This record gives sequence, C-alpha cells and structure tokens, in this order.
Amino acid sequence: MLREFQPEVLVTQHGCDSHIDDPLAHMMLTVDGQRATYEALHVLAHEVAGGRWVVTGGGGYAVVDVVPRAWTHLLAIVSGRPLPPTTETPESWRDHVRTQLGQVAPLRLTDGRTPAFRDWSEGYDPDTWLDRAIHATRSEIFPYHGLDPFH
Repeated sequence: MLREFQPEVLVTQHGCDSHIDDPLAHMMLTVDGQRATYEALHVLAHEVAGGRWVVTGGGGYAVVDVVPRAWTHLLAIVSGRPLPPTTETPESWRDHVRTQLGQVAPLRLTDGRTPAFRDWSEGYDPDTWLDRAIHATRSEIFPYHGLDPFH
C-alpha cells in the first residue's frame, strides 16, 4: 500500500505493547522482532519517501526490560548506525535500575531470538492465524485504495 500511495514522508509510531512480555496486548514480538520491523521500515522510508521518516515513541509496560532496549534500537536505526543485538546495555544504567528499582536490567539489547519475516511471496497459508488476520485486513482495506488484496 505504501508503494502505491508514495508518501512524501513516512510517519510511524513505535510503542512497545507488541512485545511478548506486555501484560495487555499478548502479541508475540521480541525486542529482536521489533528491531527487524524498524529495519524494514527504514528500508521502506528510503524506497517510498526519499528517506524522510518521522518516528515517535508510544506505550509499553515493560519499562525496564523492553522499552529502553527497543527504543535504543529504533534510534540507532533511524540515525543510520544500527547496533548489533548482542551489544551490552550500559553498566551505569543496569546499576541505576538495580539501586533505584530493585530490578535486574537486561545485560544485552537482545532477547536472544532470531526473528522470521515472511513477505507472502510464497503465498497465503490459511493454517496460520497471522496469515488469516493479514488476509482479512487486506481483503477489507486494499480494495478501497484500488489495490488487489491478493497481490
């Protein structure tokens, strides 16, 4: 849809409620999956909007375990200097979390997972709940924009 629309600027919102540890959303992304989406959006911003990309933060209940690491990845990718997922979190931050909050902060910017991304070039899998949800959304939204939802 972005390729069809050709926006002058891509504006995206990056809350952390999509993380697997979020107590309300119950989605299944890890910090690594969130990072992969940031990288994909970075590529899209350059492809469809000449690199013009405005990012905003958002919600997230895991304010120690998720939000700082996810947004660190986001800002690094936006700035063109992505960090390896295995990068250690700053010791001073881990000390602050321990002394001020009595919690153990994550040691690295990763959840230790390898995200998988499938772009539908292999087709729709009706046995996968996620494919069914995407298919239903495409079927409803794409025709309003003159697009074939199945291509």
